[in-house]
Amino acid sequence: MSDRKLVAGLDLGSTKTCAVIAELAGDLPRAPIAKILGVGLAKNSGVRRGMVRDIDETTRSVAAALKDAERMAGARVPDVTCGIAGEHVSARSSTGVVAVSGEEIAPQDVGRVNEVARAVSLGRDHELLHDIPQEYVVDQQRGISDPVGMTGTRLEVEMYLVTVQATAAQNLRKSVQRAGYRVADLVLEPLAASYAILTDDEKELGVALVEVGGSSTGVAIFHEGKIRHLASLKYAGSHVTSDLVQGLGVTQSDAERLKERHGAAYTPLVDAGEMVSLPSTPGQGARTASRELVAHIIHQRVDEIFQLVGREFERAGYGAGRLPAGVVLSGGTAHLPGMVELAREVFAVPVRAGHPELGISGLVDSVQAPRYAVPVGLVLYAARKSAHGNAPGVLFGGSPEKLFGPLKRWLQDFF
Repeated sequence: MSDRKLVAGLDLGSTKTCAVIAELAGDLPRAPIAKILGVGLAKNSGVRRGMVRDIDETTRSVAAALKDAERMAGARVPDVTCGIAGEHVSARSSTGVVAVSGEEIAPQDVGRVNEVARAVSLGRDHELLHDIPQEYVVDQQRGISDPVGMTGTRLEVEMYLVTVQATAAQNLRKSVQRAGYRVADLVLEPLAASYAILTDDEKELGVALVEVGGSSTGVAIFHEGKIRHLASLKYAGSHVTSDLVQGLGVTQSDAERLKERHGAAYTPLVDAGEMVSLPSTPGQGARTASRELVAHIIHQRVDEIFQLVGREFERAGYGAGRLPAGVVLSGGTAHLPGMVELAREVFAVPVRAGHPELGISGLVDSVQAPRYAVPVGLVLYAARKSAHGNAPGVLFGGSPEKLFGPLKRWLQDFF
């Protein structure tokens, strides 16, 4: 076991914690593949809107999910790559300018200009999560992805900085450490999911990844191969469950079960005559409701969530016609029947559910659901980072199936 390089991804959601363990395989270092060895799932009620609210409960959940994954993989992992999301995440653009020191631009110049762009005040209680160069400008020439070797006197960079609330990150790390593991990296969840479910062509044309989780909905827009916009909305799957509680007079756990077994997000898909049994108290007696009513309640709330997402597209400048590759859905709520159909109606663009399949082998069928997009993306991130000895350029490059080509394709976002 000692000669195998293992990586682990951990997604701490508001209803479930999901762990995936993979082995580094493939054509290293050019085209690393994550061979899925183990998957673990555990209930979690200690996280709300991306923030750890109960460290003991979160620690228990992390330990349970990772133990299950380790049992399946037949190996133990010392550290994990964790996803982080929620309304406390913020993103902004920053520019940096330096004078070129020699006759042509050297890697040191690129390093300096990146450092200048990073050196901004993040505000109290915020830490930098990702710094992603969007483009370099050499003597007013824009749109350059790799300026090394070019001749010029002035080098600029436009950088996308993603920050998270420091206390949120610290509490997440603390929960994982208490479970007996080290946090190797924190990665923004929509970014992680993009590794597992978005193709290079989609990211080039213009695509939105919409991650509908338990307590928040993450939006990430990619265009010309780069991430262009990030947002987190506070409405998600838990609001659907709460609506069922109110509308059907059932408990939270019963509403969750009804949603899983009989739920649909698009009313036209449901047979109007189909009835479902409702859980009842002794006083209520036996009760039934039409499945159409259950679907109607879910449809209304999901429609509202998608309307908010659509407004986010408009605000980012990616409204009507600006997303040729459409929308890809991920997250635990995305598995509900009718999500794709409703999204197509609301956004009027191509829509598909994101099933992790890029750059993975092994127990692929164990992770074939939108809820595994984040943990699978996290192991792909960790695999890529490990294969390239932490070189920053590889972490936001193309998707694994096209990485057989020149290494420059991987490095296009950095230097």
